[in-house]
Formats: sequence, C-alpha cells, structure tokens
Amino acid sequence: MGSQGRWGPPGNGRPGEGEGGEARKLQEGRVARGKRRKGKGKGKAGAGQGGRGSGAEGQPEPQKTTEAAGLGAEAGARAGPGAGREGGGSVEEGARRIARGAEGSAGAGKEAKGRDDGKKEAWRVRTGRREDARPGRAQGRRGQAWGRIAGTGVAMAAAAEEEAATREPAGRPAAGPALWRLPEELLLLICSYLDMQALGRLAQVCRWLRRFTSCDLLWRRIARASLNSGFTRLGTDLMPSVPVKERVKVSQNWKLGHCREGILLKWRCSQMPWMQLEGDSLYISQANFILAYQFRPDGASLNRRPLGVFAGHDEDVCHFVLANSHIISAGGDGKIGIHKIHSTFTVKYSAHEQEVNCVDCKGGIIVSGSRDRTAKVWPLASGRLGQCLHTIQTEDRVWSIAISPLLRGLFCLPCTGQPSSPFPHAEVSPPFTGKAEKPSANCVGLKITTFLRSPAAEDICVTAVFRRNKGPLWGEPSSFVTGTACCGHFSPLRIWDLNSGQLMTHLGSDFPPGAGVLDVMYESPFTLLSCGYDTYVRYWDLRTSVRKCVMEWEEPHDSTLYCLQTDGNHLLATGSSYYGVVRLWDRRQRACLHAFPLTSTPLSSPVYCLRFTTKHLYAALSYNLHVLDFQNP
Repeated sequence: MGSQGRWGPPGNGRPGEGEGGEARKLQEGRVARGKRRKGKGKGKAGAGQGGRGSGAEGQPEPQKTTEAAGLGAEAGARAGPGAGREGGGSVEEGARRIARGAEGSAGAGKEAKGRDDGKKEAWRVRTGRREDARPGRAQGRRGQAWGRIAGTGVAMAAAAEEEAATREPAGRPAAGPALWRLPEELLLLICSYLDMQALGRLAQVCRWLRRFTSCDLLWRRIARASLNSGFTRLGTDLMPSVPVKERVKVSQNWKLGHCREGILLKWRCSQMPWMQLEGDSLYISQANFILAYQFRPDGASLNRRPLGVFAGHDEDVCHFVLANSHIISAGGDGKIGIHKIHSTFTVKYSAHEQEVNCVDCKGGIIVSGSRDRTAKVWPLASGRLGQCLHTIQTEDRVWSIAISPLLRGLFCLPCTGQPSSPFPHAEVSPPFTGKAEKPSANCVGLKITTFLRSPAAEDICVTAVFRRNKGPLWGEPSSFVTGTACCGHFSPLRIWDLNSGQLMTHLGSDFPPGAGVLDVMYESPFTLLSCGYDTYVRYWDLRTSVRKCVMEWEEPHDSTLYCLQTDGNHLLATGSSYYGVVRLWDRRQRACLHAFPLTSTPLSSPVYCLRFTTKHLYAALSYNLHVLDFQNP
C-alpha cells in the first residue's frame, strides 16, 4: 500500500523517476482540498503520508473511516492480481486510485496501524514533541492548544503592558496640539487652574499626560483645600513621602463618609483608656499599664503581641504623652511616671495629693494638673526629675492641660496688607530683607517683610517676633493653658506663664457654671481648640481677642464632648459621651459633616480618646478600640 513511502501510489511497487512529477501534483492538489475542508478529511489525506492519515488530528469520524475503507477495497478488487505482478500498474491507474481516496484503505490491519499512529501523533502535538510535521500545520495546532488558555494569556499580557507603562515614563507625544509642545513650566502654570475632575480627565488622554498630571505641584493646591490631606493651614506638608494625588483620593472618602469599621482590641472589664500614635506604633493605656502595639502594613489591624509593656502606677493611668523618646504618664495614685520607650528605664515620683488627671510635655518641661486644684511645672532633665519648679493654685479641679507649641522664630501668616506683630505689647524693629539670623537676647522685635508667592497663589509674609527684653522665643515654650471644672466665678480656660507661674490671661467670659473643659489642644502658638461639658467646640485666636472665640460648633444631641482632634487644617473630629458617637466636622461650615455611632444601646460608652491619620481613625471606648478605615471603605 501507499503507507510504505511519502510519495508512493497505492500498490506494492514504487513509481519511476519520470512518473514522480505527475503524482506529486496530484498529491499537492489533494493537500489543498484537505486544508479547505479544515480537518474534515485529514483522516483520509494522511494515509498516503506514512500511514498516519487516520489519526493526524486525533480519531477520525467512524462514518468517514468506513467510507474510505470501502473505496479502498473496491479499488483493490478492480486492480486484480496483475497489479502485484506488474510492480504497481500504470501511472494513470495509480493516479485514479489517489483521486478516489483509496490509498488509505489496504485493509483492516493497515487501518488499525494508521489509527494507532494517529493517536501517537496527536499526543506528540499536544505535548509539543512533533518533529517531522510541516511548519504550517504545526503552528496551527500549537495555536489551537494555546487557544484553550487564551483568556488567561490576554489578561496577563494586558497587566504586563500596564505595569510597563507605569514603570517606564512615556515620552512627550511628537504629534498633537501645539499646546503640548510648550515648556513644562508653562504647562504647569496652565494646569494649575484646573480642578480635580478636569485633571482626572486630562490624565486619560495619553501616558505622557497621565504622568504629567500626577505631579505633586498640580495637586498641592487641591490638597490644601481638602479634608485631612496631610497639609497644615500654613501649607506645611506632614507626609512628603506619600504622593499628593493619592492623598487627595483618600480625602474624598473623608468628605463623603465612606469607611469600613473594625475592632482592633477588646478587653473584658470597663476601662477609661487613653492612646497616642507615633509612626507605625500605637500606645494605649489599660488599667495601670501602657501597652505598645505595632500596626500591620494595612494600618487597619495590629500585631496581637505587644512590643512593650510599661508599668509603674498603683492605680489606673489617667493620661500620658510621648516626648523625646519618653512616655510621661499621669496616674490615679497621684504620681507621674517617666518611661524610656526603647529601654527598661522607669522613674516615678509623687506629684499631687490626689489623682493626676492630665499631663503634657514640650521642650524639656512637664506640666501636670490634678483634682487637688493645683497645676505644677517639672523639668524632664535626668538630674532634676521630681523637682517641682512652680506650683499654681487653680482654685478648681484641673481636667485638661496643654503647653503652647515651640515658637521657632519663623512662622507664616496670611497677608492682608502690611503685616503687624502678633504680640500687641511688643515693639517691632524696622522692616528689613535678607537672611534672618538668631538675634541677641536684648532684641525687642524682628520682622521680615519679604513676600512669597505660594502654590495657592496667595501672598505670604514671613515674620519672626521675640519677647521684650526676655530673649527670643527661639526653641522654648512660653506658656500653657489649663481647663478646669468651672465651679467658680472665673473662666475655665486660663493661660499661665511657664517661667514665672503667673496668670497671663483667661479666655472667654460667658461660660455657664459647670461648663468644664475636658480637652484642650494648641494648633499654633496663638490658636487653640477646647471642648467639654457645655457641648461646644470653640476655636480661639489670641491675636484677635481673648474674650470671645473665633468660631464654635455645637454638638447636635447636646452630649458632652470628651475629646477632640484636628489635622491642623480643615478637619475636626470629636468624641461624644453617649453611644460612642464620633463626629467629623468641616471647620469651614457650622453643621456636622458625618456621625459614626460605634456602640449599640446596651453598650453605650463615651469616646475617651480618638486619634487619626490621613487613612484611618482610631477611637478608644470602654470595652473596645475601634478603627474606621477610609483607605479601603
């Protein structure tokens, strides 16, 4: 049969040299017809090519195999016994047999052999081991095999292309509007007038514009007007390592109130916890201990094993702060504890006759307030621990205390004309321009009148002010504020001089009896916020008036406000006394922005302390430590 050679006609003989051309043409015609049928006749075509016809593409259909076998038997009967004696017959007879498709059906044995060979060939194709197949057919079969996972391949290719596009900066397009051929400085100036939505649409034009519109300079103005984007009111960037565009995206979740609630810690008995954040660590008080935990990379969960446990008080820890790698804690036993964070060094000393409700530390100075109606000033120096510098009689129970931030000689003020000294009692030297240097101790005042153009296109004047005949306010705190229970005939907010312990001024004049101040915090050396039993949050500016606050926000449900926190710009967060309600406020408007009740009716609890970052808010209640995740709502 024809299974003995590649180009041999059916029969036992081989064609002569002169007959091979015609047989080859017929063979090529047959191959072309087989390709047009797309595999339907591959079982018949492959039998004349090495006996592999019945299985070149797997097992052929039974009907076509039987039909081919019948044609082969009929052609063999017509050939008769003379075909064997004449060595294969004439060329015309062999061609007719090829055309009829009888070459692949010599008998049941050859058909079975061809079928087995076809199975082996199909296995070689699936495993990629076929060596003698023609290149075109092999490529087609490989394509069919890979087509089974085409969806996965396309997805992987698209992901790889997108990753390469973000990793490799795209060049500026050579063709396009003339606007894109301007210098980048001019393009930055033009795009600085676009809002957030317009910048997002512009980034979808091409890869180069996507990279260009991700520049921090374009998003800085938008971020300063957003909630909790990491910028202070004066434009200081608190998170320079995080792209501004990403912070603006998260800021929209704060504005819309989109977040995911979770519980980080639970404790069995009721507590009055206090907490502080520092980097990727969380410090929280539980009974008479302070525990340090490390955040996981997502920021919404904690490693269950504490990094450290700080003890030393005989009763519960009422309050603590972090300063200069130390933990300064105030306890119900009337003692102040000082712990080094990265060592086992711990010192405690008796500070007050009753429980110490509040404590603060800045610039190497500790201030404390107690239920015994006194406030005291202490040094943090290692050789002077426990030595009281000043004892101040407040004539009322002290609930909160805060030291003014360090005035480092230079600070920015929005300019609305010729700037003036923030201290009315200080004489200001004549204006000058140039490099500011630390003046001598007898300097009365100093002012820099150089106007700068900020990214928000606002005129900023940089000033430096120093106290009269007392040396500069360069790196030293000058005063602190106390918040009392308001049980007397005086204001619950009073400011004291750190150096002398004398009363400097008191804030407000219309507090009702019992309007105690539970929390107070400085934003700058001249601005501070307070909240308490009178259900109001008040914003004070010492440069304008000490008798009346600049702005106030009222708790809608007349609940006591236990704590507050601000981002230094537009966002304000407060914790209420019932149902663990955390409220978010936009300081540019009076109404509350969002409210998040963290407990149900049977477990009503005040929010004793809250802290937040640009992505998460943490609230400490009686039984749980809650987290609101604004990054992945």
